[in-house]
Amino acid sequence: MSDISNRSEILFLYDIENANPNGDPNDENKPRIDEETGKNIVTDVRLKRTIRDYLNENHGKELFIREITFEDGTIQDAKTRAKDFGKDKKSIYEAVLDQCIDVRLFGATIPLDKDSITLTGPVQFKMGKSLHAVKIQHIKGTGAFASKEKSKQKTFREEYILPYSLIAFCGVINENAAKHTRLTQTDVQLLKESLWRGTQGLISRSKFGQMPRLLLVINYKQPNFFIGDLDNLIRLEKGKYRDEELRKPEDYQLEIGLLLDKIDTFADRIEKIEFTVDSRMQFLRNGSPIQLNSLNKFIEITF
Repeated sequence: MSDISNRSEILFLYDIENANPNGDPNDENKPRIDEETGKNIVTDVRLKRTIRDYLNENHGKELFIREITFEDGTIQDAKTRAKDFGKDKKSIYEAVLDQCIDVRLFGATIPLDKDSITLTGPVQFKMGKSLHAVKIQHIKGTGAFASKEKSKQKTFREEYILPYSLIAFCGVINENAAKHTRLTQTDVQLLKESLWRGTQGLISRSKFGQMPRLLLVINYKQPNFFIGDLDNLIRLEKGKYRDEELRKPEDYQLEIGLLLDKIDTFADRIEKIEFTVDSRMQFLRNGSPIQLNSLNKFIEITF
């Protein structure tokens, strides 16, 4: 049973320094770039993986979608995974919704022997994009081992990184789909924590250097309404810097005037706006400095 009655909308910003936020396996694992705008693209799949990993590793939450390797080195397929939860469609359906927070959040298509279970996730994110153009750097280095047995030549490694990228994701929590996946307020609280702490906790070699900068959650008073396109209502004021020269939050200010105007327009439909923000972020409203905690309906939260 879901206790989600109204819609919520999410705006999440994080940055990355000298790393690769989301490599494209079809293009030498280079960071994904929109060739027309030069902006960095990050898939919603990458963000959901961050959330899943945090929920499993830090809260011990069961996940339907996770890699399970058998003793012979083979990897479990989706049909076999479904059988971990029951013997027939009904028992699998009930057990997955009861046990798997990722299905309650994001839904799933669960293949069975002669049928399937399809659940539309109440939490959906657009593709993330940087708020500025970026420039890929190609890094070469020397490995620690010889290139082959008895060789005096070491191996070489190469990789592609971004010196800096400030990435924006926006998403929606759909109260209608929440009823079908039985999403709860507790699940949503863990989602928000996972966005912030999960991003901060990515310490693999390719992801180390990511930091959450802003999480904004607009909670509405009524169902079936949301502003939409929150990422397109904000922009960077870069001052003396060109896009590709940005390296840290102090190099820019975030102009949120259009976003705040929209919020004011629909204030009667908004219950509250939760936010957490990194202290290095600077905000403008139509060119004038502003603090989020001074705004009506804005409530600061911590994790």
